[in-house]
Amino acid sequence: ALLHDIGKIGIDDGILRKPGNLSKSEWSLIREHPSIGLYILEDVEMPKVIKDNILYHHVFYNGGGYPEVADYRTQVPIGAYIIAVADAYDAMTSNRPYREAMHSEQAMSILQENSGVQFHPEVVEAFERVMHA
Repeated sequence: ALLHDIGKIGIDDGILRKPGNLSKSEWSLIREHPSIGLYILEDVEMPKVIKDNILYHHVFYNGGGYPEVADYRTQVPIGAYIIAVADAYDAMTSNRPYREAMHSEQAMSILQENSGVQFHPEVVEAFERVMHA
């Protein structure tokens, strides 16, 4: 999970730190970071599932997101869905150049609203249990 965004090394800092909305072309570049991460780690010996977690952490539970996959039901490991929930929660509850951090309750509500669509429902449920423990 610590390496999930390593591909952002290949994205211009001006785009990553942009205070306003990204253009279509900037979004296209951002969406390349999982593939860039896989390329960076190409010669690093590690289990394939770890590389798959990095590549697929932005694939939605319903098959949307990026990158496109032939069969998201079999290609995307549960670890990618776990990273997606943790990453989204962290992004929502952290200050960004374009907005202030959300409260934990609001971020949790967004995760719940998108459970079964963007996020794996079992992962959201487990995350809630851990956060309320």
